[in-house]
Amino acid sequence: MPSFRAYLRSLNPRLPRAVWLLQAGGLINAFGIGAVLPFVIIYLHTIRGISLTVAGLAAAANAAGALPAGALGGAFADRYGPKRLLAVALVAQTVAICCFPLIRSGWQAIGLELALGAGAGMFWPSQSSLLTLLTPPDRIHAAFAQQRATMNLGIGLGGLVGGLIAVVSRPWTFDVLFAVDGATFLLFALLLAWIPSPPRPAHAAAAGSYAAVLRDRPFLGVLVLNTAFIAAGIVPLVEFLPVYAKSVAGVSEQSIGLVFFANTMAIVLCQVPVAHALEGRRRMPALAVMGGVWAAAWLAVPLVVEHLGPVSAALALSAVGVALGLGECMQGAVQAPLVADLAVPGLLGRYMALSSASWQLAFVIGPAVGGRILDRQRVGLWLLASATCALAAVGALWLESTIPQRVRRTRG
Repeated sequence: MPSFRAYLRSLNPRLPRAVWLLQAGGLINAFGIGAVLPFVIIYLHTIRGISLTVAGLAAAANAAGALPAGALGGAFADRYGPKRLLAVALVAQTVAICCFPLIRSGWQAIGLELALGAGAGMFWPSQSSLLTLLTPPDRIHAAFAQQRATMNLGIGLGGLVGGLIAVVSRPWTFDVLFAVDGATFLLFALLLAWIPSPPRPAHAAAAGSYAAVLRDRPFLGVLVLNTAFIAAGIVPLVEFLPVYAKSVAGVSEQSIGLVFFANTMAIVLCQVPVAHALEGRRRMPALAVMGGVWAAAWLAVPLVVEHLGPVSAALALSAVGVALGLGECMQGAVQAPLVADLAVPGLLGRYMALSSASWQLAFVIGPAVGGRILDRQRVGLWLLASATCALAAVGALWLESTIPQRVRRTRG
């Protein structure tokens, strides 16, 4: 077992000042997202009377809006620089989330989720490209691990505060959540003034197009695998666990916030040490272990929610959240650094855009399918999520032989 001193050393990833500033912006922004994220479907379903099926479609629309915006964003990031695009993305998301109190029907929810998703689609490739270009190559895995930790800290604290603010019997409290989220988007945009623009590669304009990226077969395999993992491993936690726990076991909004806080704090405490522990180790077996942990966690959810009371269910779901968070630490240490290592110089924005698109596609498929299943057969959703995670774990081991030898292990 590593010593406590080794654990403390692992928390200092030796990153430039500009990277720390970018992570601070991500922390602020993630706080606002965390305050809103667990309660969007509760807001749409309970406050606005929108069915779970349509609410699931609205959540899917968020990701659907992100797909084309992300593709354009990746190309713009390569051509004009990621910092400019990141500022545009943050302002766009501010406008969209501040309109959420105006929702009165399903089509309005879908339209605003499309707009919010378009901003998110531009955000992720620009933010990931900026982080990569500001970081020394041998510290990229540490930078992305720190990003996952700081953003989850923000989401966890936001979820905790959001659970204290949101009260179903007082609909105006949800308006407060949306205002908080909008303010954090703007604060991040303002912080960009203190972050330098990294130099663009001299050959960026002639490096190629999305067609060149799509010919990278190992990279496409990584995208398919990530889509499966996110759709079955993270989408159910974000979109359906809160409403399932509240409607079946009577878990309160405050307790739902605590479940998310437990999940994110597990990531905050363990992400950087896990990345440090994986240095020099094979990436695909780490993803396989993650898939196994997630599969077991989803099997436990219906046993907890269907058979325990509100308090006991909340405590047990917090333990499930911790298990899911430990799996996410492995994903955070592998996925983005692997994409950065696979990327062709000058096409980094496009690689990051397609990596983000795999998340967004998962958030199209997962909510659309999951909402329908949860409406009709609530236990079946968790069994399907578990089986998909297990199959994806096997797929990770198979995929290892198809990726280049030079990127099979984490740098360090």
